[in-house]
Amino acid sequence: MDNAAHPLPLAPHWPQIKATVARGNRSTGHCAIASISPEGRPNVTPVGTVFLRDDQTGFYFDVYTSALARNIDANPEICLMAVDSGSWMWFRSLVSARFAAPPGVRLYGTAGNLRAATAEEREAAERRVRVAQVLKGGRALWSNFTHVRDLTFDSFRPVRYPTMMDGMWSAG
Repeated sequence: MDNAAHPLPLAPHWPQIKATVARGNRSTGHCAIASISPEGRPNVTPVGTVFLRDDQTGFYFDVYTSALARNIDANPEICLMAVDSGSWMWFRSLVSARFAAPPGVRLYGTAGNLRAATAEEREAAERRVRVAQVLKGGRALWSNFTHVRDLTFDSFRPVRYPTMMDGMWSAG
């Protein structure tokens, strides 16, 4: 099976997937969530408040995501992508001609209905933006974490490059 073209099972790869998403989130400040509009048009939304749980699910805060919310209400299928775009990661990889860790991942699944965030979910978001909230703009942007959507994933595909990744993801 060509793993670059076919999704892989989640369970055996989940710890590595979580680490890859965390690195992508740190390097860019967001993940990208792709959805399809009721008219069939693709849409990609950057979301800085994506969190993965240990059970192959996650959630994100539904703030500043009006097109994504409309699309999910009509069709809950999504693809979440995270890519480590850190300059040092790329520099080290190019110097050594090998990625030390997977550079990115795509997760396929569904997004749930809007619901009130739990206290634990709000605390996770507040921890992520705490440094930025000392600034006026940070407080203006990231002070209203009230509602989330759950994410349930069923498969994934690594972000692949033709070289420098030998043995990085097995078929599971």
